[in-house]
Amino acid sequence: MQNIYPELKALGVEVYAVSTDSHFVHKAWHEASEAISKVTYPMLGDTTGAITRGFDIMIEEAGQALRGTFLVNPEGVIKVAEIHDLGIGRSAKDMLRKVKAAQYVANNDGEVCPAAWEEGEKTLAPSLDLVGKI
Repeated sequence: MQNIYPELKALGVEVYAVSTDSHFVHKAWHEASEAISKVTYPMLGDTTGAITRGFDIMIEEAGQALRGTFLVNPEGVIKVAEIHDLGIGRSAKDMLRKVKAAQYVANNDGEVCPAAWEEGEKTLAPSLDLVGKI
């Protein structure tokens, strides 16, 4: 996410990294890892699991969280939820695409972005005429 963070910020998006580790562990990662040392967005320690449970991604028996990425609009409504197993990575580039799609739909009433939509491509206006033709 750090690689696209400036672009997300320009779109008015804030990023928060949350893990069940403490802020002390995050500080150690930040000092020891070349990749994590570049992170400039907030890293939150969820040692009680309250946030993790709130997003329903806690693995109770392990005290860990699945890898979740959530796009929440300004009204607090989740618009995108991706939940991956621990060994499966996520795509920041695709999340950026989804941010742009969510913002487009929010600003263009009656239009939707089709699968794999990229900024600048045609959108759709849902209707019965489209059923079975997409």
